[in-house]
Amino acid sequence: MAIEIELKLQVESHDAVRERLRELGGIFEGVYLETNHIMDQPDGTLRRQGKGLRVRSMVCEQGKEVPATLTFKGPRLAGALKSREEIEVEVSDAEDARNVLVSLGYVSVLTYQKRRERWRFSSCHIELDEPPYLGCFVEIEGADEQTIRGVQKELQLDTFSDVSPSYVHLLMDYCKANDIVSRNLQLNG
Repeated sequence: MAIEIELKLQVESHDAVRERLRELGGIFEGVYLETNHIMDQPDGTLRRQGKGLRVRSMVCEQGKEVPATLTFKGPRLAGALKSREEIEVEVSDAEDARNVLVSLGYVSVLTYQKRRERWRFSSCHIELDEPPYLGCFVEIEGADEQTIRGVQKELQLDTFSDVSPSYVHLLMDYCKANDIVSRNLQLNG
């Protein structure tokens, strides 16, 4: 069982974080446009249980081939940082993976694009994310809280508060609060 441990922070801009990563010798891995299809039972069973089922396709702006993925996320585990079981498998075709899930009774509850800039630094994955409507975020994923908090401090982000909810929850709440009926959220260019 793989456990994902991450810290999410909202920032006004990625510029200072990007510059700091360059100064510290962070390794740039590329910029990606993700399309995330969130699937659930028609009655919302997975979301109520704190679980997630996602089919993701990505296009790399640098032209790298990127496989689509099918991901299951378990409920949040106890701890200061967001941690949860994550099972992810590559799939040859995102559309076929979604069709399999639909055939099994799942429905699409949210589709959203996200621009993601990927970096590696000090054994952590650093993601500079821009989902629609929500602004700019930094995710730091690592092996444990101490490592992640150390990277947070090195990136001079230790004064920022943790954002606990997932992008799915943030986007669903945003849509509800702003009477947005469409659950197909695209980036504006």
